[in-house]
Formats: sequence, structure tokens, C-alpha cells
Amino acid sequence: MSEDILQRILAVKREEITALAKRHSRASLHGLADEQAAPRGFAAALSKKAAHGVGVIAEIKRASPSKGLIRADFEPSWLAREYQSGGAACLSVLTDERFFQGATVYLEQARGACDLPVLRKDFMIDELQIYEARAIGADAILLIAAALSAGQMGELAACATELGMDVLLEIHDREELDAVLDAGLLGRCLLGINNRNLRTFGTRLETTLELLPLLPEATDVVTESGIGVAADVKRMTDAGVRRFLVGESLMRQSSPAAALLRLLA
Repeated sequence: MSEDILQRILAVKREEITALAKRHSRASLHGLADEQAAPRGFAAALSKKAAHGVGVIAEIKRASPSKGLIRADFEPSWLAREYQSGGAACLSVLTDERFFQGATVYLEQARGACDLPVLRKDFMIDELQIYEARAIGADAILLIAAALSAGQMGELAACATELGMDVLLEIHDREELDAVLDAGLLGRCLLGINNRNLRTFGTRLETTLELLPLLPEATDVVTESGIGVAADVKRMTDAGVRRFLVGESLMRQSSPAAALLRLLA
């Protein structure tokens, strides 16, 4: 994703937030959020799996700006059941419509089909989106450091925590890590390290490995993107990483459950 594409996505998000605000007030969304069952405990489920081996956040993603359509026979409920039977700790569901062909209903369908906690993966830049996430049943949200100031990260993370959700805070370079550290968010959020460069869209597993030594001890790290085979998992576990977000390599398989089991073998 080039920086220009990121800015285009954020421009569309601002339009979507304006439209959302016309449909719902913060109070009405908060009311819908309160009607939901309690969050399932995203970070706890991931940590439990990681403590006994490897914790995987399995992603439900129909398309991406760089790869186009990833899976034509796209059934979120079936995919959720596949991932659960394959040993996933949690799910991630893309809800961005314009660029990833996602939808909020996909999250509702996936969560309703399994017992796993679910992350809403989108470009979250406003508290209204956080309330909407809980209103559709999300157990966690993603915050992308490249799209937010340190102050925004803190405010949105606090909003999510107040609603009982966990936060996966994503970085992909040293500058973003420094912003997260300055904001005092480590320990309050799971830290995701995205191996995909948001400017070139290339992936390097070295991104995670190079940032690991800069982190305080006992930081819960989720390595994201570029994990395709069991050797990639071993490379990360050898470095002490036991939490993974995996999407495209599983989404392209006829049996995502079997593919996940192979990945964890």
C-alpha cells in the first residue's frame, strides 16, 4: 500500500464517519453496544493459546488493494468454523468496504458461527467507529500507528478499553514504535508488528525480527503478514514470537482448517 493509497483510504474513512454520524449518534451506538453480550476476551484467548504453543489470529479477508479478489467463494460463517476447527485462537475480520470488499455484517456472521473472539480490522480514526465495532459484536479493534498521532492512539485505545474491548496496536517501523512507547501504550495494548511495508507493500519477516530487540521485555508481540509456511512460524518462534496474524495464505486454500493445521505442525 503506497502512502498515497493510505491517504485515500483515510479520506474515504472520514466520509464514512460523516455518514455514520448521520445515521447514529454516539449515544445510540453506545446503547447498541450495551445490548451486546460481554466481549469474549481477545487478548486472553490469544495468550492462552500462545502459552501452550502458538496463538493464531486467523483472518477473514475477501480482497486487498494490492492483490484484488483473494477468495471468490467467500462465506464468513464457514470460514469462521474452519478456522476454529483448525486451532485458531481468535479471528480477524476485514470490514472496510471500498478497498477490501469487507462489511460489518461479515463480522457479525463470523462471530455468530463460532466461539472465538473477533477483531474488527479496519482503519479506525474516530471514536464513533469504536462504538460501532462493539455494537456489531467486536471483541477487539485494530489501531494502525501509521494512520494516527500518539494522542489519537491513546484516546481511541481508552475508548475501546472502556467498552471492554482489547486493542491490537500495529506498527511497522522504528518511528512508529517510538510513538507507541512515548504514548505509554505498551502493556495496555497488544503490539502488532506488520511485516508489510505500507509504502511499498512488500513483506519482510525481518521487520519483526529487527524490531524485537528494541522492545521492553515481556511485550506481547503479534507478527502480521508474510506468514505462509510452517518454516516461517518456526523462524518466529525461535526468536520468541508466539502470536501470529495470518490471512491470505489461509484464505486461498480449499480447506483453511487443514492449511492452519499444517502451518502449526
